[in-house]
Formats: sequence, C-alpha cells, structure tokens
Amino acid sequence: MTKRAQRAQENPDYFLILVVAGLIIAGLMMVYSATFDWSYQVYDSSLRITLNQLRWVGLGVAALIAFTLIPYDWWQRVAVPVMGATLLSLLLVLLIGQKRFGAQRSFLSGSVHPGEMAKLSMVIYIAVWLSSKGDQIRDVTYGLIPFAVLIGLVAGLIVAQPDIGTAILICVTSLAVFFFAGADIFQLAIGGAVSALTFVFLVTKFPHASERITDWLKVWRSPELAGYQMQQTLIALGSGGPFGVGLGQGQQKLGYLPTPHTDAIFAVLGEEAGLLGCLVVIGLFALFAYRGFKITMEAQEPFAALLACGVTCWITFQALINVGVVTGLVPFTGMALPFISSGGSSMVTSLAGVGLLLSVSRGKRLSEGTSKRREGRRQYAGMDRRWRDRRTRVSRSRRRASAARRR
Repeated sequence: MTKRAQRAQENPDYFLILVVAGLIIAGLMMVYSATFDWSYQVYDSSLRITLNQLRWVGLGVAALIAFTLIPYDWWQRVAVPVMGATLLSLLLVLLIGQKRFGAQRSFLSGSVHPGEMAKLSMVIYIAVWLSSKGDQIRDVTYGLIPFAVLIGLVAGLIVAQPDIGTAILICVTSLAVFFFAGADIFQLAIGGAVSALTFVFLVTKFPHASERITDWLKVWRSPELAGYQMQQTLIALGSGGPFGVGLGQGQQKLGYLPTPHTDAIFAVLGEEAGLLGCLVVIGLFALFAYRGFKITMEAQEPFAALLACGVTCWITFQALINVGVVTGLVPFTGMALPFISSGGSSMVTSLAGVGLLLSVSRGKRLSEGTSKRREGRRQYAGMDRRWRDRRTRVSRSRRRASAARRR
C-alpha cells in the first residue's frame, strides 16, 4: 500500500460526516419549528426544548468522536460485557423503569431508553459473533439456532416493555447482517417465516398493536376511516404541497398532530418544507446508506465489514420505517427518525453508530501484532475486501487463497 493510500485510509469518511451534519442541522431546525409554541407555553421560553436537544447533540458528537478514535477491533474485546450490560438494563427497565404512554421503557423522565442502546449493542455483538463463526454459520446447529436464541432473548425483553417496533428493527437488522455474513438462504427463509409468525402472534396478544394494524388497513380503504393520528399526519403532508407553507408556519403541530417533535416530525417537515424538503432529507439518508455500504465493501476484515453493515442497516431501516409510518405505508410503530427527531438516547446512540462507521473507514486497529494474529483466522472466515465478484457475502477460503496468489 502506498503512503498516500495509507494516509487516505487513516482519515475518516468526511463525506459521511457532512451528510450526518446536514441531517442534524435539519433536525434542529424542525425540532425548533415543531416545539417553539409549546415550549413557550410550558417553559416560558421558545428555545427550551431545542436547547435541550442541542445538549443531546453535543453528547452525541462527543460519543461520535470517541467511537471514531477507538480502534474498531477493540469492540471485539468488550462485546460480551457490553451485551451483558444491555441485557441488565433491559431487565431493570421492566422492574424500575418509568411508565410513559402505556409503556415501561425508559429512565430519567423518558431521556434514557435501554431499547435504543440495545440497537448499538446488538450490532457490535452480532458482528463479533458472526465473524468468529466463519463458514459454521451455514450449519443450523452453529448458525441459525444460537442466532435465533440470541435475537429472541433481546427482542423478547424489548417486546415486554412493550416496544414491538424496536424489536422488529433489531430482528430485521440482525437478519440482514446474517445474510451478509454468508448465511444459507434456506436458514434465512426459516428465520423470516418464524419472525413473521411471531409478529402475527404478538399483534393478537397486544390490543394496541392490533388496533394500529386495523387503523393502517383502514387507510388503504379510505383515509377518512383511519385513526386520528394517521389522519393528522396525512393532512400535514397534503397541506405542504410541492414547496411547503414555510418554516414555522405549519398549523398541524399546534395541538392537532400528536408527538410532532418525535415520531411525527417528518409530517411537520412535509407541511413546512413540502415535497422538496422531504426529498432532500430522504436523499441525505440515501447518501448515508451509500457511504455506509461503501465503507462496508472496503473494510479490511470480516468483523469490520459486518460492523459497518450492521450500523448502516440499522439507521437506514429505522429511517425507512419512520417515513413509511408517516406516509401510511406501514403501521404505526412509534419509532424516531434518526438525527431528526427530538430525543436523547436516539441521538446519542445513532451518532455513536456513525462513530463506529468512521472508525472502520479509518481502518485503524489496535496493533500490528493483533492484525497479524487475525490474518491467520481470516484464511478460514475471511471476507474478500476487494469483492471482485461484486458479492456482499462472506467469501470462501479458496477465493482468498486464489486472490493472494494473484497479488
């Protein structure tokens, strides 16, 4: 590797940083627009809620810098303690957590959500676990069964809060990384079928979930039959037109639209910035996905690639779900729009995830000795970082061996 290429590899992906910065700026603008009236009435200050969100952004940026500077393979050493702490927090929130809006899922007046931290922890742990298995993940005994038990344990604790949306996001993200790691298609089909059946079962057991499904189905028959929240989001989007009514000029946030600064903030964006503003934000998320998968494809080793893939899928899927909910394409889940919605845990964990991506893009590892020891393991579970066949799957040892001979 030339010195120029080596220096480029040691630098983080600045384009990704600009994309995330653009999303955060858009988010702060929309949080202020959605809350200035409410904030003034409650706190006698139109900036109170926005300043609080700005503090969370500051903490998130600090987490991003820290996670960027930490060599990515350090997380392989601490993945088990991190996962253990996450499971403990998920148990504690069920025992002593605060109940808000019919769910017991947070601490500190709704600021700290263990379910949000579980997204980040699961990405790290799944990347470590899959990269250590190599070709064994294609064996049901070593692959699908322990994978399903792990995902089921975490998702089960989150469903008990209840928070079905976050549980679904974790399951879908984990299955995507499982596929990328080289899982057998038959195993994925089984996992997908079991997940779908579990989802149907949960919908029948939780009245609020079945009610949301019913309201969603009504939208497709006639918007007038939809529930109050869906009607208000559709009114907000329709009122914006191509270019919006202007920032701060929206009316739906003034007592009509529930949670305008969190789950429904995309509807406020649609009303005030119109279709154009919505497309700009969607475009930024598309660029985020592109850069994330580019980092994944250029990663130097399997763990780094799986880590980058997990973070990219998690944040991209969450954005798609939120936009889908607001536009009526998927049932209501109560999921925040990454970097845009108001919320402490979501902002900090999302920016920490971006820090992991940037750490992988830098290609910095703990030591040369560690790299050499792992080189031997990559002969069996390696991922061809050049991907000459354009596949995003774990390569076989013979492909790496032949690639080494060509080099």
